[in-house]
Amino acid sequence: MKLYYDPISTTSRPVMLFLAEHDLPAELVRVEILAGETRSEAFAALNPNCAVPVLDHDGFVLTEGSAILKYLADVAGSTTYPTELRARARVNAAMDWFNTGLSKDLNGDYVYPRLLPEAALPSAMQAEVSRRGLERAQHWLSVLDRHMLGDGPYVCGAELSIADYLGAVYVGLSQAVTFDLTPWPKVAAWMDRMRARPAWDEVHAAFYGFAASRRELREAG
Repeated sequence: MKLYYDPISTTSRPVMLFLAEHDLPAELVRVEILAGETRSEAFAALNPNCAVPVLDHDGFVLTEGSAILKYLADVAGSTTYPTELRARARVNAAMDWFNTGLSKDLNGDYVYPRLLPEAALPSAMQAEVSRRGLERAQHWLSVLDRHMLGDGPYVCGAELSIADYLGAVYVGLSQAVTFDLTPWPKVAAWMDRMRARPAWDEVHAAFYGFAASRRELREAG
């Protein structure tokens, strides 16, 4: 089993976190996005989307972080992806929600243009996109705080699931630009629980270093 990943990649880190917490032998193959390695001819032959993560399990190649998490959880027989029909459907729904709702607005429209200003839109256009992204992200965070977390410690209830791996990394990206989670106390407490997991700091070390270097550049500019 091989996982092609980049530790600064938001979509790679949930899979890295899962692997670190489960007894699955996997060779980690680092593919550096900023060095252009995902756009190389060899990598494009593996994944025409030119994106990480990619899993190669005995010649079965799987892309998309959410799908890889589900596959690995089934391979490992992990309780983080329940087999009961409705419990599994709830996890699937939460993962889709993070991908198509919160992350698109919070990260795609608000965080990434600040973290990677070279990839931002022209200033006037970006300002409006970011304003709208922040407004929608605040709505999604309220949904997460008041409804999805509810009275439970995790997104889908009392037990940790792969939706927590995915969602916590997505929400955690906001900390690279000093985003305040105080208005959403249940989200903040959930993030504290996830950051306390044994493998969290190791998995995030390269990303934290990258975010710190970008912060220094912003402050110097």
